[in-house]
Amino acid sequence: MTADTGSVDGALRAVLPELDRNRQMVVLAPHGTVNTGVVQGDQRNVSGFPETAGGPVTPVRQGPVRARDFRLARRRFVPPPAFEAGLAALESGILFLIGEPGTGRLTLALNLLAHRCADPALVQVDGAVDLTRWRPRPRGVHGYLVMEPGDPFALRPWDLANLEAALAEAEARLVIVVPQVPGLTRFLERDFGAQVVRHRPPDPAEVFAAHMADIRPDAGDRARLLESLGPDFLPALLPPGLPPGYAARAAEAVCRSGAGGEVRRGEVLSGLARAEAQELLGRAERDPELLTHLFSVCVYGGLDRGTVVDRATDLAALSGPGPEPGSAEHGLREPSAHQGFGLVRQRPLGDVLRGIGARREGGDGPGTVAFLWPGVGEAVWDVVCREHIDLLPLLHHWLGRTGTAPEEIERAGRAMAGMAVRTAGRTLGLVRELALSGGRAAFEVAARSLGTAAFDPVVADRVHDLLQEWSEAPETVLRTAVAHACRSDPGGVEADTALALLHGVANRGGDGPEDTSVALAVAETLMQRFAAGDPDTRETITHHLAVWARAEDTAGLVAAVTFPVLVDLDRAWFSDRMLAGPRTAGDIVELVRRALNEAASYPQMRDALLAWCHGPDEASRPDRAVEELFARLVDSREHGFLRLLLLIERGGDAMPGKALAEHCLAEWRSRNQPQQTD
Repeated sequence: MTADTGSVDGALRAVLPELDRNRQMVVLAPHGTVNTGVVQGDQRNVSGFPETAGGPVTPVRQGPVRARDFRLARRRFVPPPAFEAGLAALESGILFLIGEPGTGRLTLALNLLAHRCADPALVQVDGAVDLTRWRPRPRGVHGYLVMEPGDPFALRPWDLANLEAALAEAEARLVIVVPQVPGLTRFLERDFGAQVVRHRPPDPAEVFAAHMADIRPDAGDRARLLESLGPDFLPALLPPGLPPGYAARAAEAVCRSGAGGEVRRGEVLSGLARAEAQELLGRAERDPELLTHLFSVCVYGGLDRGTVVDRATDLAALSGPGPEPGSAEHGLREPSAHQGFGLVRQRPLGDVLRGIGARREGGDGPGTVAFLWPGVGEAVWDVVCREHIDLLPLLHHWLGRTGTAPEEIERAGRAMAGMAVRTAGRTLGLVRELALSGGRAAFEVAARSLGTAAFDPVVADRVHDLLQEWSEAPETVLRTAVAHACRSDPGGVEADTALALLHGVANRGGDGPEDTSVALAVAETLMQRFAAGDPDTRETITHHLAVWARAEDTAGLVAAVTFPVLVDLDRAWFSDRMLAGPRTAGDIVELVRRALNEAASYPQMRDALLAWCHGPDEASRPDRAVEELFARLVDSREHGFLRLLLLIERGGDAMPGKALAEHCLAEWRSRNQPQQTD
């Protein structure tokens, strides 16, 4: 290089520093001619990015803060707790602002830089810029903002000193927003005394109020809107710790809904949930870790954090390469090149939850996980069943592998029922495959999903047809699933229908161990429905069991084994029904008769009757219902009842019902005396 060329280089750096940083388009040719053809003379053509001691020089990516966004950020700003401390720290020229994404860091930084300036000029610098080489413009800019620089640990004390000197000369300030990285605050403060402020978001209710006041300046108008939404609306919409962006969207939704003069709470909540669901699925579509956790929170939100994380991990494992569970023959679209969600990157759980609009609740213990807004989980399923139907076989397979805890099975069954309803029953074929896939949780989830789906009129008929088909199936797992679906906690199968299905389930099998387990499942369902049922349901169960008891089949044996347990559950109810009328009394007598005659059920029926004979509060005399029951059993003259009477007679004086048994035996024997003839 000639001396002339070196002097031009120096002049270029001094006069046009921006061009010095980006020299791709710079051609230096002292005493030469430059054209589109041949360049001749004592010259040099500089193209590309020449190497320097510190590596290639890259163009600086920076530009003015968008005016519209800045005006809104300033007009609707709610000072967070760290605002005053940030102003004081920024006097040094450089402020490091530490906080979590989505908590209003950008809004705070802009308002700090613009403080006391009527029309500030603010420039945002790309976080990828090397701050050790970056310098502010000589004049005309009040403040610079850098969001999350690539490696804040790479800065050194002299870098900070050079930046401070350049900013002081340019009469500008710099805010560097950095993430909450372990050890970063201590590094910045200890190593070179940087001004560091930790950001905490403002109260969401204050953010909501500020945005509403800007959108609807009339205070009376705002009061009318909020009054129409009810006093418990804002606490549900603005939980503590809600990010400012969510509070702002809530204010906009309320004002938008009330533009026509009337605002409905349900419309506001559902509108926010729908928009949030679309945004979350769009964000998570190419991010496996977000997607698996999104689905897990949809199903298990509200349960402990470990459950949500474990189920998300299971979904990630199931979604690896290979053939998908289920097929397209059930009315689902053929999976198009879907080979699972791919590999999952491990990130801090807090970052993942922020990405799916969820949060941890409860400081002590494991805590729970839930969406920030109510209704988001249901809205996500709406979108999945409408736009991502190829995922449903995989999701069914995943739900069938849930944990064995009752609350997990209940959540999985509810989610599966929701898919059936949203697809107008097209996913019911997947439920059958799930029940047959093996594993206790799988068929319990399948059963609960059918019992829950039976509530909805859209699929109720198809669910009842499927339960009828399963009740007659040779596979014991399907019949067991019917027994579980007829329980009252899913609740969609009415008592009469449930009793008819259970009768078929009990009588379809043989005498093998698996068939015995099905019969026991039927008995457990009968007990559960009776315990949870209202008086009408209990009377329906009692009548059906009495009908069963008259037949010499498996259902009759189930009725005999089950009835003593029902008596022990509520003897007072049976006492009332024994005296209520002939049909109910006849049903009770029939069930007691059958239970005393069966070897398998005699011990339980005996003990239940002895307890019943004690009467209320172990009275000395049984109540009238027991006396009526024994009198009618004497009329039946069954061997099982005679066995009970003899047991009581031979017992000690403390044996309950002794006097009643002696009276019944006397009556019995008097009827067996030979008649006197002349």
